[in-house]
Amino acid sequence: MSSTNDLTIGVLAAETQCSVPTIRYYEEIGLLPKAQRLPGGHRIYAKADQWRLMFIRRCRDFGFSIEQIRELVALAGSPDRDCTAARDLAQDHLAEVRRKLKELRALERSLKQFVEDCNARCLGGPAGACVIIEDLTTPNQTSCCGSGTR
Repeated sequence: MSSTNDLTIGVLAAETQCSVPTIRYYEEIGLLPKAQRLPGGHRIYAKADQWRLMFIRRCRDFGFSIEQIRELVALAGSPDRDCTAARDLAQDHLAEVRRKLKELRALERSLKQFVEDCNARCLGGPAGACVIIEDLTTPNQTSCCGSGTR
């Protein structure tokens, strides 16, 4: 059952820079196939599992969701399909990243304005009278990340 190419979960974790609990989790949710077990119950993994785990880890580094990774793993194992589906998935993810960046830029502008307002109007005064506290407790303020800015 065991060969010289088999990896223990600890070795697999070290080789892929994933934690042991993460490997178990990916196995539990079906991103990694269930490991073979030695008679003592220890998990063993093949080189193909190492490749798949590296692929999953890289997908996570790029912020793909578990479901997106599931689809990419399926595409990687489907030589009969062309890469259009992978491109479309990456394109959708890129659009989402751009949307989040837009929100983060709006948040940055709002926070920058908070700091500038505080520097100009109340720096050194009592914290309860700070314009930042005032703005954060005013319910009618425009959301930092919504349609408008402060």
